[in-house]
Amino acid sequence: MLDIKFLRENPDIVKENIKKKFEDAKLPLVDEVISLDIERREIQAEADSLRADKNKISKEIGALMAQGKKEEAEEIKKKVAEFSQRLKELEEKAPAVDEEIKKRMMIIPNIIDPSVPIGKDDSENVEVQKYGDPVVPDFEIPYHTDIMERFAGIDLDSARKVAGTGFYYLMGDIARLHSAMTAYARDFMIEKGFTYVIPPFMIRSAVVDGVMSFDEMDSMMYKIEGEDLYLIGTSEHSMIGRFIDSIVDENTLPLTLTSYSPCFRKEKGSHGLEERGVYRIHQFEKQEMIVVCKPEESMDWFNKLWSYTVELFRSLDVPVRTLECCSGDLADLKVKSLDVEAWSPRQKKYFEVGSCSNLGDAQARRLKIRVKGEDGNKYLAHTLNNTVVAPPRMLIAFLENNLNADGSVNIPVALRPYMGGKEKLVPTK
Repeated sequence: MLDIKFLRENPDIVKENIKKKFEDAKLPLVDEVISLDIERREIQAEADSLRADKNKISKEIGALMAQGKKEEAEEIKKKVAEFSQRLKELEEKAPAVDEEIKKRMMIIPNIIDPSVPIGKDDSENVEVQKYGDPVVPDFEIPYHTDIMERFAGIDLDSARKVAGTGFYYLMGDIARLHSAMTAYARDFMIEKGFTYVIPPFMIRSAVVDGVMSFDEMDSMMYKIEGEDLYLIGTSEHSMIGRFIDSIVDENTLPLTLTSYSPCFRKEKGSHGLEERGVYRIHQFEKQEMIVVCKPEESMDWFNKLWSYTVELFRSLDVPVRTLECCSGDLADLKVKSLDVEAWSPRQKKYFEVGSCSNLGDAQARRLKIRVKGEDGNKYLAHTLNNTVVAPPRMLIAFLENNLNADGSVNIPVALRPYMGGKEKLVPTK
């Protein structure tokens, strides 16, 4: 969410930013906010003036009564009553105007970084760099669930009976591989100096409003019936929410945290053949990283965060590339975002396995996360988040890139301590 003072003073910049995001339907919101802001300040000015006048003439009542001027005192009392009635009207009107301003400000997009490429949607995202050589072997690579079934490692049919589509049972070596990846990712981030956290897996609506846009919430979040609680779609939500309405000492920054959680997502809409299996599902687990830092440090942290994901995937022998998200592919709160995509030798193309985002001070403004500087002044923190690893998609990338012609799967050196020292998985079918 933008600073209303910035919008008031720079309406043309805000409108141009909306155009760059190809959200022209939101352009009228800027003028609406300016008009409502004028109304709100007029209400405040009139209320302040009335309070001053009321206090001033109220003092005269006692003096007039002491002088026996009861009629004059009664006239002033009537005036005070009129002021009080008008104040009451203004005080009742102000919150409604504030709410209308907030409603619009919440959907006006954040100002994107000048380095963000301009484009309408994800088809216009820009490849930045490739890491590792994408290889297509001379043998056929089966679909990922077919690979898993060779190890008796997945049961989709039973999951459908128990929970419906979008769920799965992982078993045996495949389940162990899944857990090994999250454990390895956890330790990888701890070695980078991050503090490991297991957060709440549900959050209140005040936190939901603070961490994401309304469109994202509608397409992602599961609401708990009869409770002011939502299941998290990613642990970033509860991790950033931890700092709601708080003042952070500048000397403690940056706060670097890595969190494990299950994630729950609606995943609305129909999906293609390549998104079945365990690619797009309602429940999965993920290791996340978040940073709360000074504004001037956020871009440096942005580049560090996505580089950690690249490093982790390469340590597991998975080629990846980085993709700069264009303006039209950025969620409203984001200043800049970069996707990490893994190579799929079966599809002969890359697919998304993680996303790194710099949200500037948007989440901090919504959640009131302030930093107290050494000079005693307070300012809004910057927040960032990035996927370390989400094992369902990582499993796909890992199995395809480490599969051998005989159906066995190589275990990279980095992962062997988490797999009981195994160097290779051998299929049972």
